[in-house]
Amino acid sequence: MLHIAASNFIQQILMINQELNEQLLQIAQTYDAPVYVYHAETIINQFNKLVNAFKPLNIKIKYACKALNNSAILQLLKQQGSGLDTVSINEVHLGLNAGFLPNEIIFTPNCVGFEEIEQAVELGVHINIDNISILEQFGSKYGHSVPCCIRLNPHILAGGNSKISTGHIDSKFGISVYQLRHVLRVVKSHNIHVNGLHMHTGSDILDAGVFLQGAEILFDAAKDFTELDFIDFGSGFKVAYKPNDITTDIEELGKSLSNRFTEFCKEYGKDLELWFEPGKFLVSESGYFLVKANVIKQTTATVFVGVNSGLNHLIRPMLYDSYHHIVNLSNPEGKERIYTVVGYICETDTFAWDRKLNEVSEGDILCFLNAGAYGITMSSNYNARFRPAEVLIYNNQAHLIRKRETMADIIQNEVAMNW
Repeated sequence: MLHIAASNFIQQILMINQELNEQLLQIAQTYDAPVYVYHAETIINQFNKLVNAFKPLNIKIKYACKALNNSAILQLLKQQGSGLDTVSINEVHLGLNAGFLPNEIIFTPNCVGFEEIEQAVELGVHINIDNISILEQFGSKYGHSVPCCIRLNPHILAGGNSKISTGHIDSKFGISVYQLRHVLRVVKSHNIHVNGLHMHTGSDILDAGVFLQGAEILFDAAKDFTELDFIDFGSGFKVAYKPNDITTDIEELGKSLSNRFTEFCKEYGKDLELWFEPGKFLVSESGYFLVKANVIKQTTATVFVGVNSGLNHLIRPMLYDSYHHIVNLSNPEGKERIYTVVGYICETDTFAWDRKLNEVSEGDILCFLNAGAYGITMSSNYNARFRPAEVLIYNNQAHLIRKRETMADIIQNEVAMNW
């Protein structure tokens, strides 16, 4: 269920050099670096790839908007037929403002107060509950009148990085499958209408067999719930971040899981909807983060490229030890040299250690690949730095979809003291 994605990744790099290089440089000049750039066609292609892999099942894609929540991106995915996966009441409002109908949105919060659940019910979105305490409160207030989904923790360690795995035994996410008897007692005593079961084991799944293993767990649990309309497998599909990286084979997974899902629906006595909640899979490879080389600094052991960005704009390398391939757009044919790329934040904010780059000069524009997911949405104003602009390339035209912040944005909510 895994395959090496080197060829696709190399094609992406070549596409930058040959087709996008000048356009990206023009965007950096027009909107200044740092700037996030997204390629709409890549997002559309990924969406269609996922849907086609599971035909002819009744599949529903709920885009995990925490990955990239700009309204233009939400609207683009809605045009393709996507629904929305949200994890906060504010994300619910973003989805509604972008044009999604309430029944196209699933709300899967974690460790929120019950009042946030109540707000989501009032808005009419699907409710997904991952806590027995919340399930009891939900049942006490709504009984059978408002349906809900239940998120189960299958106790499967999905990815190779424990920081982004959510299905292991010590995870805060989901209700343990070993507590299923208790869940059933709560559902029965409160006459709760459970219309869906959910599982998400985390990101960057290295073994697609996890989905089949998780499927059997959900199928077994589903036998005790008689009013289901859908089963939600979350996501976590692996995409390539570097040459020779491993990715999830969506087509092979589609065949295997579709066959087993069809068999289960016959056993269950009803054709259920199959839901997925991809985030990174849809938008990661669409994103390019452009920065400017401020300084070249050489020490006794290292040659640093200091850029005009940092962990305030792209925190994944420092938070998750994540790899982002870096291309020198300004000198794509230059001689390769070894650099360590660092940011301008007053912290250790290293983007890449000992990385081969075409020779970098001060003022060059560097491009981080696979920057579409968890870049701008995890950014901050640390060191009072501004968040960058966002640009969407749609029909080969660059469209500004978020302006760069200004000092007025940083201080707008401060309340002045009358000293």
